[in-house]
Amino acid sequence: MKFLLVVLVFAIATYLAIRWMQDRGPGGSPAKRRPSRPQPPSRPLAPDDDESFLRDLERKRRKQARDANPPDPPDA
Repeated sequence: MKFLLVVLVFAIATYLAIRWMQDRGPGGSPAKRRPSRPQPPSRPLAPDDDESFLRDLERKRRKQARDANPPDPPDA
């Protein structure tokens, strides 16, 4: 049991030492970090948060209302 504990402590120490050396880079100077993946553009989470979706929805609703109730022809 004690042997496994010693192996575990040694493995953790080795991992942290190697990680520290990789972060420091050559010559002891801080290494350049790899650029992270670009974040996707933020967008609305739901359709009712999207202004263009709501605008188009309102246009469609008005068009359907006009088509369902055409204006009366003018009396001549």
